[in-house]
Amino acid sequence: MEFVTLNNGIKMPLEGFGVFQIPDAAECERVTYDAIKTGYRLIDTAAAYMNEEAVGKAVAKAIAEGLTTREEIFITTKVWVQDQKNEEMALEAVKTSLAKLGLSYVDLILLHQPMGDYFAAYRGIEKACEQGLARAVGVANFYPAILANFCETVKTVPAVNQVELHPFFAQEGALSVMKAYGVHPQAWGPLAEGKHGIFTDEKFTAIGAKYGKSAAQVVLRWNVQRGVSIIPKSVRAERMRQNIDIWDFALTQEEMAAIAAKDLGHSEIVDHNSPDFVKMICGWTIHE
Repeated sequence: MEFVTLNNGIKMPLEGFGVFQIPDAAECERVTYDAIKTGYRLIDTAAAYMNEEAVGKAVAKAIAEGLTTREEIFITTKVWVQDQKNEEMALEAVKTSLAKLGLSYVDLILLHQPMGDYFAAYRGIEKACEQGLARAVGVANFYPAILANFCETVKTVPAVNQVELHPFFAQEGALSVMKAYGVHPQAWGPLAEGKHGIFTDEKFTAIGAKYGKSAAQVVLRWNVQRGVSIIPKSVRAERMRQNIDIWDFALTQEEMAAIAAKDLGHSEIVDHNSPDFVKMICGWTIHE
């Protein structure tokens, strides 16, 4: 595994395991444990995924069995929009997540969306960091203009911005903005959620054949080689092993460019600029 040093000096694995869309508690606990056993040391969850308790149980089990230590494992969770109304709500949301995870701190806490009063909410997670409840703070789904304004305004520049990043939505401009502010890019959906025939794409498959790798491994390697951390998800141990087996080869500049040429310039998963999407997210409650 390779690591990145975030803008506050802490180290984060460049590859982790995401648990989005694994709401069943038993399954989430199983696959999180399997991921740790496979070698993943970054686990990414969120209050809105409704599986923090399962993640916490898996982490506790892995630590109890000596597979890892709390210091070795990097846990990320996120404050949902419902709790981004003010500073106090955001801070309480962090405490709620910690209680569900069974942890005294998380390594990274993110605001899940640039919605609600996210400036006030960010002050809440900054306070959580000051109180030792998180080692770093960041954001998710903050697109270039929003991120630039945010970084120009807040006290603590986000350590991470987690956004959709894969060959069909490469977001080179967004990466440039993040680099300028010292914000580390992290990819959700690094395998495009299986869209665009990504696992059987002829170009990716041909490049992979050269290295004895799959199309998926090529795509994941492409992102980390351009300085992006990734959090692929799978419920199958075999696929987990394949997804983490990307550290023994390197793509050429020509191959990197050929993969980047697949960029469509827009997402086909979600439109964050849609008023209807914003209205839906702002009305989505995860607790009473």
